Amino acid sequence: MAKAPAKAAEVSDAPAAGKSKKKLLIIIAAVVFLLVAVGGGAAIFLSKKASSSKEKEHKAEPAKAPVFLALEAFTVNLQSENGDKYLQISMTLQVQDEEQVTLIKANMPQVRSRLLLLLSSKDSTEILSSEGKEKLVNEIIEKVAQPFTPKGEPQKISGVFFTSFVVQ
Repeated sequence: MAKAPAKAAEVSDAPAAGKSKKKLLIIIAAVVFLLVAVGGGAAIFLSKKASSSKEKEHKAEPAKAPVFLALEAFTVNLQSENGDKYLQISMTLQVQDEEQVTLIKANMPQVRSRLLLLLSSKDSTEILSSEGKEKLVNEIIEKVAQPFTPKGEPQKISGVFFTSFVVQ
């Protein structure tokens, strides 16, 4: 009689071991599925983030075309100890945008007055060297950038280009 219960125990262990293997396989499959899903989601997220940063780079790359404002020629007497000297100069301003062009054009009498005062205060020897011309460019930018009204916004001038420069 002792043999019969032992067979029953073996029979009952076999189905329990089969159920635990199925559970283990289901758990492993679920874990693998979750890992694949999380990995795929992360890959998609990172690729979207990388593509959006590339799009931002592409959007930032196309620089605006420069906006220029040509000024009428200036002719001024220069400071000189060796007789009469004069400067005839034509220049073009590089500004931020069309709004700046409109603002400067609307205030052109102030701009011309500022530049005439600046140019006529120069000595001929001072502006003939390349360093003197660079200094003059910076001074012109400073004068034109000054606000037209008290407590107003300064103009955004990014460059001055001489198109004619004659000292006699």
